[in-house]
Amino acid sequence: MPEQTQPGNIAADAKPPLLWMQTILFSSTLLIALIGVPWYGISHGFTWSAWLGFVLILGANGMSITAGYHRLWAHNSYKAHPLLKVLFALFGAAATQNSILIWASGHRRHHRHVDHVDHDPYSAKKGLWYSHIVWMLRDYPASSEDFSNAKDLQRDKIVMWQHRYYLPLVLFMNIAPAVALGFITGHMLENILLAGVLRLVVSHHTTFFINSLAHYWGRRPYTDENTARDNDFLALLTYGEGYHNYHHIFQNDYRNGIRWWHYDPTKWLIKSASWMGLTWDLRKIPDFKIQRAVMTMQFKKAEEALRNRKGGDANQFTAFLEQEYQQFCDHLNDWNAVSQRWMEAKREHLAAQKDALQLNLAGKKETLQQNLHEAWEHATLRTRLKELEYALKMQRKRLQMLTMEMA
Repeated sequence: MPEQTQPGNIAADAKPPLLWMQTILFSSTLLIALIGVPWYGISHGFTWSAWLGFVLILGANGMSITAGYHRLWAHNSYKAHPLLKVLFALFGAAATQNSILIWASGHRRHHRHVDHVDHDPYSAKKGLWYSHIVWMLRDYPASSEDFSNAKDLQRDKIVMWQHRYYLPLVLFMNIAPAVALGFITGHMLENILLAGVLRLVVSHHTTFFINSLAHYWGRRPYTDENTARDNDFLALLTYGEGYHNYHHIFQNDYRNGIRWWHYDPTKWLIKSASWMGLTWDLRKIPDFKIQRAVMTMQFKKAEEALRNRKGGDANQFTAFLEQEYQQFCDHLNDWNAVSQRWMEAKREHLAAQKDALQLNLAGKKETLQQNLHEAWEHATLRTRLKELEYALKMQRKRLQMLTMEMA
């Protein structure tokens, strides 16, 4: 007799139903980009104006996703002028990666449940191809809409306007720019192929690289608690989003690339917009916290190198490592104490300002003396924080040398 399958096994093995709209969109545009665009280029050629239109609209789409959808709305890493938000909403719709509300709420779930196979919408633990695109092709439970983590976005009028009119905005922003370029240049088809189809495909997959490749390929200098990696090459393709290991531990920083040599045009856009009053309250992680994360990883690497070390000097290296770790703990305790005093001083300063206003500036001399004292104390605390940051940097270099010597 044939073996009977248990009903529970059928339910477990059954795949969620296909989402035909997404499947047709991704497959048809990809086929045109892989076949139609090269065929037209070989048989007719593309003008420089068509390529320029492709680059400009692609950049507007990409920046609207990285600076708008991602760093502004998903992570609240800065605040933006309504004009800039409207531009992000329009060109973000052109990228056709869902509305701000759906995109950002799903991304917040990804960060909260990163790598969890049931709760992370695009968990890398379910495979490279799954995290790249498959999660969008079927109606997986982890990808279902849940806006309970996006109450702030539901109060944003621009977010809700884009969400309400998302489909007409997608159609208009994908058709109108390419057709307008075609009328202006007199080359309609080539602009539709480049600024329309190829631009959309490149915009899709460069964003998808962060969900997939950035969790498989690269280094982990800040944390090994998740699969996210830093990758300089991916940063070139994704407007600076490739420093993904840093982003997953410090998600509220408006920067992804924190060093001057890091390629992060999204950071440059946000910062330059602040000079024109279009962005403000740019959030940055204190350098000491960054150094602390790096040092934690350095200690892990040093301990691993020590475990694999063969030789009679292992005890000596162990003593060195224990000494460095104790110094590291002392730095952390000092930092916590100084930071707490810094916050107390700020609260005292605000309370003093409030009292001065209530007294209608009575006792100006005493108030001036108090302000001078507070300014001196703030400067002293700031200097101490800088000293601790520098001490941690020096310790990190010593630990790197120690790890190399043990290897």
